[in-house]
Amino acid sequence: MQTLKDLIGESKIFAQREVLSPHYTPEKLVFREKEISSIEKAIKPALEGEKGRNLFVYGRAGTGKTSCAKYVISEIKEIPNTKARVSYINCRMYNTRFRVLNKVIADHMPNYARRGYGTVDLYEKLMGWIEEDNKILILVLDEIDMVKDLDDLVYIMTRINSEIRAGGVAMIGISNKVSFKEELDPRSLSALNESELVFPSYYSDEIYEIIKARAEKGFKKGAISDEILHFIAASAAKEGGDARLSLKILSKSGELAEDKGKESVGMEEADEAVKMAESEIVYEVISSLPEHQKLVLYSIVLLAQSGGSYKKLTDGRDTYLFSGEVYNRYKSIAEGLKRAPKSERWYRNYISELEMQGLIASFDSSKGIRGHTKLIKLLYPTQKTRAVLERNIFGLERGKEKNDTGESKE
Repeated sequence: MQTLKDLIGESKIFAQREVLSPHYTPEKLVFREKEISSIEKAIKPALEGEKGRNLFVYGRAGTGKTSCAKYVISEIKEIPNTKARVSYINCRMYNTRFRVLNKVIADHMPNYARRGYGTVDLYEKLMGWIEEDNKILILVLDEIDMVKDLDDLVYIMTRINSEIRAGGVAMIGISNKVSFKEELDPRSLSALNESELVFPSYYSDEIYEIIKARAEKGFKKGAISDEILHFIAASAAKEGGDARLSLKILSKSGELAEDKGKESVGMEEADEAVKMAESEIVYEVISSLPEHQKLVLYSIVLLAQSGGSYKKLTDGRDTYLFSGEVYNRYKSIAEGLKRAPKSERWYRNYISELEMQGLIASFDSSKGIRGHTKLIKLLYPTQKTRAVLERNIFGLERGKEKNDTGESKE
């Protein structure tokens, strides 16, 4: 039996475990030079003291959006005599206008007593701080779509630029969801004056190079082979080119080998790590979906399991569903939960978002299949996806099930 002393002793597998973390920012970000350059060009006017310009950054999870933003932030901090000040804010934690303003104040005016002040007080304090010597605040809002009153936040930040004489605010909004802007008020949208940047998914050979560089620092020499790295890269590429997933698999492989007392990672550990990481990623992605996207995905899961009013299409291995049937099931479930179903236009946006997250695939059918329609396929095991959704939507305990309308089956 291992003792505590054994557990805290020197690792046989890892050299620098922290290098394998998705939160670690390497000195060089490979295959993202173009995207980094685009972010740098977007904030260049702010660094030169001009009024703020805004940038929205999109891409699937694990495409390097946050890493690139943090890389540019580190560059800004090394520029001497600049009036630019940066606040990086994780909007999953700071998810209201007040919390964002409070965090900005805490970043740059730590001696300012925050307790008891309202939004207007924080707003005026921020304006005064910017205007006192013409500062430019570069506000990086990671997972910006998680802000509950985003319309109000955007309005406040764009209003600063119109109210003060000099200085200003430049926003960089990062999101996995391309369509989130459509929920903004038209007046907020018109004031944004933003440009957009889309991060593509990584290819298998790119993921291999990324994890190889991490493994060279993170693992001891000989602890992981090139064959294992290629296997991990291919597994992550198959799941949509998610570099974050590949790093989770890489780290978990090492942990499993270490727990078994091995001095190197074998295919058995890598394969086990792939399965464990996939489940974690699916849970994280589904948990972060807005409510109505969860309901659309739940409709797809139910139809994939049990069929529906139209005959399912199958090629013997995969099941395809008609988009119209999914929408009808979604409306039924939403109404059963006393939620107002969204329009077909919003439904199409949700399908695009779910596809971007790698949860489903959709494509137009050939002519002759109920006219010209869209077919949808679930990309993850139905039972596992259903279980995750039911815990998220209904808070359902294990051992209970819902019927196809969302009601409990005791």
